Amino acid sequence: MADKLQQELAKVSPDVPFRASASHTHHTWAKTFTSRPELYLRPESLEEIQKIVTLARRCRRRLVVVGCGHSPSDLTCTSSWMVNLDNYSRVLEVNREKKTLRVEGGIRLRALNQRANEAGLTMPNLGSIDEQSIVGAISTATHGSSLKHGLLSQSVRSLKIVLANAQAVRCSKDENEELFRAALCSLGALGIITEIEFEMTDAVNIEWEQTLVPLSQILGTWNDTLWTQKEFTRVWWMPYLKRAIVWSAEKTDKPERQPAYSFYGGSIGYYTYHNLLAVSNYIPSILPWIEWFVFGMQYGFSTGKTTSAVEPLQQGLLMNCLYSQFVNEWALPLSKGPEAITRLSAWMNGEKGAGGIPFSSKRLYVHCPIEVRVSDTSTSPHPRPHLDPTVQDEPTLYLNATLYRPYLQDPPCRDRYYEAFEWLMQDLGGRPHWAKNFMYTSSEQIGEMYGQDIQDWLRVRNEADPEGVFLGEWHRRHLPLEADGDKFSLMEREVKRTKARDGGQDWVGEIRSSSSSSASISKSGEFITARPTLRELPSEDNKSSSAYSPTASASSSGESFDLVHGAEAQQSSVLTLSAYEADEDEGEATDRDERRTHGNPKEGLTGTKVFDKM
Repeated sequence: MADKLQQELAKVSPDVPFRASASHTHHTWAKTFTSRPELYLRPESLEEIQKIVTLARRCRRRLVVVGCGHSPSDLTCTSSWMVNLDNYSRVLEVNREKKTLRVEGGIRLRALNQRANEAGLTMPNLGSIDEQSIVGAISTATHGSSLKHGLLSQSVRSLKIVLANAQAVRCSKDENEELFRAALCSLGALGIITEIEFEMTDAVNIEWEQTLVPLSQILGTWNDTLWTQKEFTRVWWMPYLKRAIVWSAEKTDKPERQPAYSFYGGSIGYYTYHNLLAVSNYIPSILPWIEWFVFGMQYGFSTGKTTSAVEPLQQGLLMNCLYSQFVNEWALPLSKGPEAITRLSAWMNGEKGAGGIPFSSKRLYVHCPIEVRVSDTSTSPHPRPHLDPTVQDEPTLYLNATLYRPYLQDPPCRDRYYEAFEWLMQDLGGRPHWAKNFMYTSSEQIGEMYGQDIQDWLRVRNEADPEGVFLGEWHRRHLPLEADGDKFSLMEREVKRTKARDGGQDWVGEIRSSSSSSASISKSGEFITARPTLRELPSEDNKSSSAYSPTASASSSGESFDLVHGAEAQQSSVLTLSAYEADEDEGEATDRDERRTHGNPKEGLTGTKVFDKM
């Protein structure tokens, strides 16, 4: 291990482990990006997390926290230190009276629901999958699709976060509220969220049905019954057929019932669509025919076909994501929905006027479906996150332009499609989903979209992490850091992207306060990756050779975070540091399991059912 880290470890006692690997390769969930962190850290206690933060700052390293890497962007990429909390995922308290669970930050949503079910509880809302960690889900404004629910973070009653000075601070609407509002959508840039108190609802079944309808029916019932008839509703829009599948669900006392069997809904349909998408990368003009054939085989060639089932809420809300994909999702006023769909449809189908979108759609063909979801945060009594992308004074519509990557190969339409899509979303007053692939929206535009809210978030963020321990290239590119960006000595910058061997891009970064990266070169001379080398720098941390002796207790939840500037966290006697311990790194299961793209995989006669809910 590098001399600087060994020097810092030598100053402290060995009571708290430092669990690290130097050989991990990180993939995003969709394998759109790959990066190779210098250290991959898997703590199992709060004291270990505090130790990691302290050593990162003293060794001049950035920290990135990652769960399943569900965001297909480079948000979780780093060549510095990566922290995974999968081994810090216990349920700490179940309060049946308050219907809350207090859990460690690394717990995955599936495990959280399993433990809640044991107490007769469940999460009130979910997105499409439950592989995410609870911290990752709330930190990027994850949502489901219901006008009776807002963001998942709306159910967070309190949380604990370790800041850049290694101090653990508890916050809620009644305690450190500004930090609470910033942390509810932190983008991983404030600190490491280590604990969450989450409010549940009573465990229950839902009865769902999905029906193929003409697009005209969607637009005709938009302001009437479409979104209000049942508690949960989402729509999959077929852009060339001008049809849509309406999926809706309501709570029920009925017993569980599986959907009707479909021979096409397993491996046959899965690989048929996958292979046809692969062909379309070379012959894009067949995509309208693929849409007609693939979705006709599963949902019917005529409108009106309906399928239904009864499942537990925590399973029934999960959907199948099918394949690796790019996703570009925006939140905009629900009232703008008919205009957005009509204009985008006109552009994609080459109709007169092209929806007023100033980009050519000639010989451009996109994938099906376009996902349409909703939420409503406008009436919530809970603190609103500073970076909440939803609409404040009316319900929110989400339009998601999904593009599949068949066999991990990028579709040829992405750049022009996403440029036009983002232009339209901006024209309609939309905001991008933080975890998705928005590409043509500048940090200045983001600043204008959020106004004072993002300035308040930046103020809190800069107080919590003045050196930029938790900042990276993604933050620099998308947030209006302005001149402040130069003062963050530990912010990581991207230096290179290369094509990955298995599709996607290899991402390489560096920290300017560190020494230049040392590159690994293949036998053919091809640049593969770079791992920054540790360099000892003069700093406040290094002025004294005495052992690190902070004074804030790990449980100092009542402390204000305002004193982060200029001083290390004070600590109780439990925060003693240990010698470096190298773990074998076998990678994460979610990096390698193809079933990860299925929200609630079930086996049938023809393989995993992937088209029962898409």
